[in-house]
Amino acid sequence: MPNPRAILALILAASVSAQAQSSHWSYQRVERPALPAVRELARALQPLDRFVMARLDREGLALAPAAERATWLRRASLDLCGLPPSPEALAQFLGDTSEAAFERAVDRLLATPAFGERWAQRWLDLARYADSQGYEKDDLRPDAWRYRDWVIDAFARDLPFDQFTIEQIAGDLLPDPTPDQLVATAFHRQTMTNTEGGTDDEEFRTDAVLDRTNTTLSVWMGSTVGCAQCHDHKFDPRSEEHTSELQSQFRISYAVFCLK
Repeated sequence: MPNPRAILALILAASVSAQAQSSHWSYQRVERPALPAVRELARALQPLDRFVMARLDREGLALAPAAERATWLRRASLDLCGLPPSPEALAQFLGDTSEAAFERAVDRLLATPAFGERWAQRWLDLARYADSQGYEKDDLRPDAWRYRDWVIDAFARDLPFDQFTIEQIAGDLLPDPTPDQLVATAFHRQTMTNTEGGTDDEEFRTDAVLDRTNTTLSVWMGSTVGCAQCHDHKFDPRSEEHTSELQSQFRISYAVFCLK
């Protein structure tokens, strides 16, 4: 049987090769751009502000006045936690007149359980998380919440993205994996399951493997490659060589999930 670690290395190599051959946005290297010049530099508190202000300059627009502090906290709380600030949190923020008041308010929001719960929703959608199996019977998955809680906890403790990736794709291949690292691999177990009478187990096992391959590549590579399991992408803005590379990636990834 092929070494799973070697196959994972081949996937990474295929990804690098695709990046080198394609101009598609999702394969471009992330680089830090130069900060644009702006007229009201003193109002640019963060590097991002300069990009916003540069666009406003081009459009002949000006920055709006700074929001009142209560309004700022409401916006920050809704953005980070999906909830308005409590009266106690508002009073604490308004009573803090130091220059670090905003940073401390954000730190408090990041430390609340609601932060992990709100932002984990985005990833759980990508991972096609569900508490039931789908299809006609749609039986419940009584232990599905363990993966959901792992994702929430990963966001809450700011798990580095490389580790977040490794544990979900290959947590069971790590040396002496912890129970949490094994739970993380439930990313691969979120595919729909059909237990209706008369279904063919091998058919739906194969469907599950294909779903894992498609989901993994679309989530981590920013491209939908499901059609590459059958045919060339004749109408995609990619070269023939890049299409061949995508098909190779799909087949390698498919082989990985067949081993699981």
